[in-house]
Amino acid sequence: MFVKRFAEAKPYDAPNHRQTVGLRLQGFEPGGPKNQWVGLSQFLPGGGAGPDSTPFEKVYVVLDGTMTVTTGGSEIVLGRYDSCTIAPGEVRVLENRSNHTCTLLVVIPYPPGHAVEGQP
Repeated sequence: MFVKRFAEAKPYDAPNHRQTVGLRLQGFEPGGPKNQWVGLSQFLPGGGAGPDSTPFEKVYVVLDGTMTVTTGGSEIVLGRYDSCTIAPGEVRVLENRSNHTCTLLVVIPYPPGHAVEGQP
């Protein structure tokens, strides 16, 4: 088992995100997960991300607040404990249109060819 305390989580800058603070909960470290990493993103009111896409899928889980997710011309509002999967190559826009901070749990596979030190 690999345990990482919340107090040990390091911030990271996500490309094309605004008014957002990201913390890496798991991943990119010896002993951690081999296939994916997990982040916690906190979007301030008016914060968001995109439009953009990645060559791999992503999973978003709303832990608190609401997040508007737009893909392919349609949009949906996710609330607490709602989740969605964004497919590889799917263009998405995230927008926190509320006056409350939105907290997302994000699960993303490692980039192709990525190896974590101490892991194959």
